[in-house]
Amino acid sequence: MSAQGEFRFRLADRLDGVDSSPVRDLLDAVSKEGVISFAGGVPDPAYFEVEDIRAAYDWVFENDAQRALQYASSEGEFELREQAAFRISRYLETTPEQIQVTTGSQEGLFAVAQALVNPGDVVLVERPTYLAAVQAFELNGARLIGVPTDDNGVIPHELEKLIAEHSPKFVYLIPSFQNPSGVCMSVERRAAVADVLLRTGTALVEDDPYGELCFEGEPLPPIASEPGMSAQTILLNSVSKVIAPGVRIGWMRSEGPIQFTLTVAKQAIGLQSPVPDQLAVARYLATADVEAHLDKVRPVYAMRAKAMYQSLQRILPDGAEVTQPDGGMFLWVRLGHGIDTTRLLEIALDEGVAFVPGASFFAHDPDRSTMRLSFVTHSPEVIDEGLDRLGRALAKY
Repeated sequence: MSAQGEFRFRLADRLDGVDSSPVRDLLDAVSKEGVISFAGGVPDPAYFEVEDIRAAYDWVFENDAQRALQYASSEGEFELREQAAFRISRYLETTPEQIQVTTGSQEGLFAVAQALVNPGDVVLVERPTYLAAVQAFELNGARLIGVPTDDNGVIPHELEKLIAEHSPKFVYLIPSFQNPSGVCMSVERRAAVADVLLRTGTALVEDDPYGELCFEGEPLPPIASEPGMSAQTILLNSVSKVIAPGVRIGWMRSEGPIQFTLTVAKQAIGLQSPVPDQLAVARYLATADVEAHLDKVRPVYAMRAKAMYQSLQRILPDGAEVTQPDGGMFLWVRLGHGIDTTRLLEIALDEGVAFVPGASFFAHDPDRSTMRLSFVTHSPEVIDEGLDRLGRALAKY
């Protein structure tokens, strides 16, 4: 019992002392009234295909309601696995049997950690990397080591050096429009990274939620599609960016014995993903014009990314660095000048604007002058107003 008479559970070591979550804090910032939030990768709901999504759910309950409301397999409904395999097969031959359905790709990351990580195992990640992956891996006992990156993504010779030094359990990468940086690996860089992983026999966990949000041209094939790589890669996808983030459905592609292990991990976490959602997503992917939807949102996001990049130029201090992504949802700012963006955020919230401080995106030795901003939620006019507010916060700092 505590001094106040409240019962205190004895926490697991991995959670003892954790009094905040960057993901929770991010979602709190998104929800503050009157705040223009660039914090979350929150799509503009005006571009959701509401009627197509409604029609898919209606079809499920009109034609397969009893099945939709019943227990089901942990691997996922066959129709959805078939659609997932079809979409991946545009780049990498895939069968439905190689697909494990997840409740969003975040559950997939946690299942991967459950399946592969022992306490103390090293996992190599990009520097910076996705903050919720850091959380999922560290909560399962991983020791994360950041690999240096440049404008093309992770640097192959640095990756090879750290593999030799640490013998990692796996490497976690987001090659396409990386979260948080927005950087996209070139075809040549993907091949060079694959060469390192193949020669060293190192497993890859490849996260690809943003690849289809390219502003020009066709999405780049995943590293998993490089010759020889598919057997040593777990590839994660999600419909959050293709349909809507409230539809918590994703999947993992893998080959060989790891498939069974991932299914066991999935069973322990959530038994099965919601069947109505699975069947509705399968119906949507089979009948809706997904490419037309993507063709509609891509130029909108491109315009907003350009507006944010240009507006940042007028408010940032000399020497600040900004990525200029050609897809995805985010850009990355390095302010320099000893500015701590965690402190800056407190001032920015008072001014009515939110972003994510960069420290949470680093496995270690964070650059505290960095921040992530999402350009997809707001119109160029609102982006300008939000960055005016950020400019005032910078001036006060």
